[in-house]
Amino acid sequence: GTGRSVLMAGRPDSGVHASGQVAAFDLEWGHGLPALQKALNANLPEDMAVWKVEAVRSDFHPRFDAVSRHYRYCLFCSSQRDPLRERYAWRVWPAVSDLKPLADIWLGKHDFAAFGTPPRTGGSTIRTIFSALWRKKGDAWTFDVQADAFLYRMVRRLVFVQVATGQGRLAKNDLLQALETRSKLPAGLAPANGLTLVDVRYDLK
Repeated sequence: GTGRSVLMAGRPDSGVHASGQVAAFDLEWGHGLPALQKALNANLPEDMAVWKVEAVRSDFHPRFDAVSRHYRYCLFCSSQRDPLRERYAWRVWPAVSDLKPLADIWLGKHDFAAFGTPPRTGGSTIRTIFSALWRKKGDAWTFDVQADAFLYRMVRRLVFVQVATGQGRLAKNDLLQALETRSKLPAGLAPANGLTLVDVRYDLK
């Protein structure tokens, strides 16, 4: 069959959202890519949609061929519940101080063993973060991070310890020391509902 890849948006069972998830499959199809996209969307559940369909080489793998991934985490600081916002963001209280200076801690190539587990037992925990940035608008914060790859639950763990630091429960030096020594910090994860896979990039030349 001919290799196909699809760019999808949706919410997998884990609760993590995706606006740029990529999947691949083999299919014999003779009606053109627009018709395939329409056919896929007609049969997918309501919380998933295919945004783009491309033909790719037969050995293309959406996970192992990726050269970078971009995640975004959203949170807001409020003492009051807000069910509509909380579907896609973590409600944090007490409020955090400025998170922006914490983002630079993660830049570059590091061993992130203290912040996640490899997808395979015994696999490497070394990852390279290309960019990391906190933005604030009103009571809302977004954390954008791009890396060559991520450990299991790594982004949610990074967000959790930064929020703990912003609330005064950890010090910036605690994060630096954990990164350097691979020592575990107090257990905790930011909720999955605030996390979105925004983009996966490939070099298919």
